[in-house]
Amino acid sequence: MSLSLKKELIQYYQWLRQYGINDSHSGNASIRINDTVWITPTGACADTLKVDELIECKMGMPPTAGASLDTALHLATYEKNSKLNAVLHSHCVHAVALTMNGKDFIPADFEGGYYFGSVPVISLPNDEIISAAPEAISEALKTNKAAIVCKHGVYAAAESLNLAYKWTCSLELSAKTTFIAQQAGTHQ
Repeated sequence: MSLSLKKELIQYYQWLRQYGINDSHSGNASIRINDTVWITPTGACADTLKVDELIECKMGMPPTAGASLDTALHLATYEKNSKLNAVLHSHCVHAVALTMNGKDFIPADFEGGYYFGSVPVISLPNDEIISAAPEAISEALKTNKAAIVCKHGVYAAAESLNLAYKWTCSLELSAKTTFIAQQAGTHQ
């Protein structure tokens, strides 16, 4: 069972790259299986990542050496909401660009409004993102499908990888739609 979930984790991480949501070495992804969390290694290349390169971490323990720099954030997210089993971190270009002002993202389209209402944007100094993000983002993901770190990226969490991927893709499409509507002068 865990081997197929780990393969699924790799697939979703690769799709973030394949469909232009991440570049070759950005973002990270994890799944929780009981008290074990499998996460992408720090500096992972989505194009070449293999199942045996995933890093095993245990709930309630410090991050394992070699795990993503965001591992503490993933662990904190799972600890704060026992229903969550997947976290995806991406660098959705439109979502990040539209929220560089630090204001929460309010989708202009129906689907975005239906799924998210609004998406919290968390502003952190660049030199504190790694240390402050675990608490700030995990708190936001207790009650939101996704959260955005201003000038950095999107974190989506759900009960499954498929649903976390849906929230990531839906948020980026909503941001793209909002951006185009602004350019067309049909949305403020």
